[in-house]
Amino acid sequence: MTMTYPFPVSGDEFKGKRVLVTGGTKGLGQAMVRRFTLSGASVATTARSPLPDGQAVAVFVQTDIGTAAGVQAVISRIQQEWTGLDILVNNVGGSDAPNGGYRALSDDDWQKALNINLLASVRLDRAFLPGMIERKSGVVLHISSIQHRLPLYDATLAYAAAKGALNTYNKGLANEVGPKGVRVNMISPGFIETSGRTRHDCATQPEQRYQRGRCATANHEYDRRDSHWPTRPAGGSRRTGGIPSPTSTAVELISCKKPGSSWRKVLFSQRIA
Repeated sequence: MTMTYPFPVSGDEFKGKRVLVTGGTKGLGQAMVRRFTLSGASVATTARSPLPDGQAVAVFVQTDIGTAAGVQAVISRIQQEWTGLDILVNNVGGSDAPNGGYRALSDDDWQKALNINLLASVRLDRAFLPGMIERKSGVVLHISSIQHRLPLYDATLAYAAAKGALNTYNKGLANEVGPKGVRVNMISPGFIETSGRTRHDCATQPEQRYQRGRCATANHEYDRRDSHWPTRPAGGSRRTGGIPSPTSTAVELISCKKPGSSWRKVLFSQRIA
């Protein structure tokens, strides 16, 4: 993994911190793994696919956390290696449901959407929050989607509903554990350009590509047909984007204001330590 980075980074910002980023082998997850690593953290990640050549992490668990068994494999490995976490980033999410609206979604499609977009986070939080509460220190981030407020019905209705549930869960959890010293936040990105997509992809037949969700792959490790409206970046306005602080994780993103609009850059920043 290349260690060049376009923003100032302190090599000891997260020194001594144990961090888990789920779905950290591509897209936004990979960018967060890179940022934490550059800042001195010990980083663990998960994915269904093998670790890419050139990406180095302290702990890697190849498993599907869309299942209870997969989540337990991650929990067992982290507890074995570190006995706990300081920062948990629940990044994995997405949809591989068929097009066709509500009638095309089976019970299995709904269950898969809930398992990966809601229950994976619930299960990991339940495992690692007790240690954070005991230490009165820790951070949990839930990576959601703007679809929790602006759902698309064609292929991602179950995904959007699961993210809506994640939003409610996040609020309740924050209210419960915040007074106990653990911060819980949710981040809802819009379109994210990664190495898997180019600007030209979204500029060609934008209305059709937007409806099918072809512009937003690799927001999470699971994404297949996901499409997102942009949201206001954490820490900034829609116009200016977030402003990185010395204690923030920052990832440069590319966003579309709407189908067919010109591209604009925003900076995504979330203060977590």
